[in-house]
Amino acid sequence: MEKLVKNISKGLVGEITIPSDKSISHRAIMLSSLANGKSIIKNFSKGQDPLSSLKVCRDLGIDAEFQNEDLIVHSTGKLKTPQTDLDCGNSGTTMRFMSGILAGQNFNSTLIGDESLSKRPMKRVIEPLSLMGAKIEADNFKAPLNIYGQKLHGIEYNSPLASAQVKSCILLAGLNCDEPTTVIEPYISRDHTERMLKFMGANIKTDNNKTIISKSELEPKTIEICGDISSAAFFIVAALIVPNSKIILKNVGLNPTRTGILDVVEKMGGNIEILDKKEISGEEVGDIKISYSNLKACTIEGEIIPKLIDELPVIAVLASQAEGQTIIKDAQDLRNKETDRIKATVAELKKLGADIEETPDGFIINGKSELNGDCTVESYHDHRLAMSLYVAGLICKKQININGFEWVNISFPEFENLFEKIIM
Repeated sequence: MEKLVKNISKGLVGEITIPSDKSISHRAIMLSSLANGKSIIKNFSKGQDPLSSLKVCRDLGIDAEFQNEDLIVHSTGKLKTPQTDLDCGNSGTTMRFMSGILAGQNFNSTLIGDESLSKRPMKRVIEPLSLMGAKIEADNFKAPLNIYGQKLHGIEYNSPLASAQVKSCILLAGLNCDEPTTVIEPYISRDHTERMLKFMGANIKTDNNKTIISKSELEPKTIEICGDISSAAFFIVAALIVPNSKIILKNVGLNPTRTGILDVVEKMGGNIEILDKKEISGEEVGDIKISYSNLKACTIEGEIIPKLIDELPVIAVLASQAEGQTIIKDAQDLRNKETDRIKATVAELKKLGADIEETPDGFIINGKSELNGDCTVESYHDHRLAMSLYVAGLICKKQININGFEWVNISFPEFENLFEKIIM
């Protein structure tokens, strides 16, 4: 599917509610499946990736049905032997999290994915799980993953990278181990798993970048899922770079391990304000007010990177409109996403007229650039790149055509409709 995007001269104005957080939705269905009793998940994401997690849980014998906007989950806390391969679709989160859950079961299972997911690295979870006693067969550490359920034991794992997916995989495997399991990261990655495990009664302790989980039984809960800040990022950047814009984003998750983009916007001098901050189901939530701003360049590196890794393509668009040279580094893991997001972001933004160069672990962007458009850009089957290019298209002098825009439905099927509500 191709998408034409035109310059908007009158700005973005109004209020919208950001759809539910995909990261929290994944965790909500998986952890509810491991709790004995009835759980209610409010505002579960309808993106294809969380729905892949829901399907996998159903294929493992979990009764989970929508009643209006609530997902009602009935579970004994025990999973059943699947009668089919477990299809994770395009979702790396589903595959990596479920690897940890399934490795310690008393049955065998196979995790599969689509063509894109089948190319993504799984060594990062297979290695620590193997140290715990897991038996997983995979060709070159890539899907399909054949998992032979084993009795696992706790370990202390020093992760070479700050990755919420790796950390969560190990913690979920550690839920059934007789000994404690410890994960130590070089920096703190997003901590939704730890928060939800604690909310559901797990025996878990966190100390800065160190997390320890002991054998636990989870309690069924009502979980209310806030708006996804990774989805909000596209509207934040658009409002900052499209002249005459002033918007409010309602009910956005403000977990400090996810708000790196807000820190960057503040560093760049962006006009942004948090309203009505509160806590819901263990997560900070609030409204975000954003206005068009004159931005200045900055350096983005180190421990902030895990807090904004998914937002870096659209942050590159933001940096193209900031005065001076923005340097983004320590983000080499971007090369292991749905596509090589460093190479792809640079190639497509250059087509639009951005002054951007690729480095081994990030970008160098010189602004402020006038984006010309009048070309076709590629999504590379990557939803975040497609949405980042859409935002860039809003300020291009001439219209652009985005190839493969249907991949946006993977994470954010409401994306276009929400933009249409605030385009003047």
